[in-house]
Amino acid sequence: MTENVWGYRATVGHLSGADLTGYKVEAKDGSIGKVDKHSDEVGSSYIVVDTGPWIFGKEALLPAGTIERIDAQEEKIYVGRTKAEIKAAPEFDKDIHLGNQAYHRQVGGYYDGPHRI
Repeated sequence: MTENVWGYRATVGHLSGADLTGYKVEAKDGSIGKVDKHSDEVGSSYIVVDTGPWIFGKEALLPAGTIERIDAQEEKIYVGRTKAEIKAAPEFDKDIHLGNQAYHRQVGGYYDGPHRI
């Protein structure tokens, strides 16, 4: 796993300190929900997406490196993954997995592996 998966790429339009909470999140093949939480922590940047009814009300943690573009005007985040790829990612429970290094390695390996952008 490279650290790149946990950092915003310079081309996505992310401004450090910007509040992304509430932004809509679009996968390659449609909407997946809204940002519930996000982190700009160096080497551990991510968004947590509340998927609503799409994945039975669960949340998904997406490393910042999966983001292709942020549109601040439309308040939308575009990620370079399909719904199926996101749904197949390691299951996320914010009460257990936020700040859990083993979980971050697992998720980072998943998104930095065969599903790489």
